[in-house]
Amino acid sequence: MRKADIYGLLGYLFLSIIAMSCNTLGDSKSNMEEKKQLLLEILVEAESFNESNDQLKSIEYQDDITYVQANSDGWITLDVNVSIPGRYTVHVHTSSNESKDVIFWLEDYHDNKDGRTYNITGNIYTTGSYNGFNTYSVDGTPLNSGLHRMKLHLEKGSKVDWIRFNLLKTHKITPTTLTQNTKGSSWEIVWSDEFDTENVDTTKWTYDVGDWGWGNNELQYYTEVREENARIEDGNLIIEARKGDLGNEWTSARLTTRGKTSFLYGRIEFRAKVPSYKGNWAAGWTLGDEYVDELSWPYCGEIDILESVGFEMDDETGNGIAHASTHCGAYYFKLGNQPTGIIEVENMNNSYHIYAVEWLPTGIHEYVDDRLYASYNDTSTDLSWPFSKPQNIILNLAMGGGWGGEHGIDESVSSQKMIIDYVRVYELR
Repeated sequence: MRKADIYGLLGYLFLSIIAMSCNTLGDSKSNMEEKKQLLLEILVEAESFNESNDQLKSIEYQDDITYVQANSDGWITLDVNVSIPGRYTVHVHTSSNESKDVIFWLEDYHDNKDGRTYNITGNIYTTGSYNGFNTYSVDGTPLNSGLHRMKLHLEKGSKVDWIRFNLLKTHKITPTTLTQNTKGSSWEIVWSDEFDTENVDTTKWTYDVGDWGWGNNELQYYTEVREENARIEDGNLIIEARKGDLGNEWTSARLTTRGKTSFLYGRIEFRAKVPSYKGNWAAGWTLGDEYVDELSWPYCGEIDILESVGFEMDDETGNGIAHASTHCGAYYFKLGNQPTGIIEVENMNNSYHIYAVEWLPTGIHEYVDDRLYASYNDTSTDLSWPFSKPQNIILNLAMGGGWGGEHGIDESVSSQKMIIDYVRVYELR
């Protein structure tokens, strides 16, 4: 990748490293802000913004502050050099001269070879910042090390002074991979969490944190080590999404074995109940350990063991639909060819069902209560078969987003729960 020409503006990029310490989310939004530990700071000021479409121009502010103003909907580019891969907090110092809320969002890798659009902040509304500058922030944006060519998309009336990136969590390489034997006559457990501890076992699970939209413009803020969102009750893991919590539209939790243990082959299953009512999006899935930021996907591979959206479920009976999909460089949504299976499941919200994948070197097969409903076996190329490399397990409950929020969110609902009895990994013996 190469740095774009600067149109009449001086390139400026400021990096500073400050004290390292741990990161914990508190019990209020102000506490969350206070406790974010900044491991690395990257500041990009308006002077170093690059090219734009014809609708934006740079203006000198009366106090000698330079900012960019959008005279119509448009975009402006910036180059960001990242030295440490991880999850970042993105701060945008912006204002609006319109008498209404306006939207902005940040796109990463706008010059990617696949023609993808990587929204790494979700849509942010400049609520109540007319004519005065305020800082708007999102947490958890994934950034790999290296040069990121970004576009800041702005609506008419927006003004931007600077963008700052603060490292929230460094990317941690998973230290242990369990490779399962794939020849034999019976499945034997090699790893599990029965959720019979007092608290979530952080030797097995990592919390993903933030509200950057998660690639789908989702609404929830995923919290860390917060019992209101992830806890053990009566031998079950409860993942709870809560409305209007901590100053966010929704909070929830996303647990992953990344950074603890990854898996190669075997049978992965979990026994769970998923919520009804439109707006939720529950999932149990695996993601390739090679994922660092959005450019990694779908080449790292993804196996969706279960996806469920509330708008497909009958709120009274709990009858709904389970979805299974496999994503890779050769088959994914932009190409419109991702292998997918669906199956009707009775009483998904009040009765436990076992969702499983049997992942072998020769193919992938997915089940609900031992009913096969999806298969994939194209092992012909690296693009079609990244599944010879380790994957980590993810459990999460999202709200809204491109699929979960397709029909809106039921306004009467203030809490949604995904209940998991166990997660088990088997090998053949």
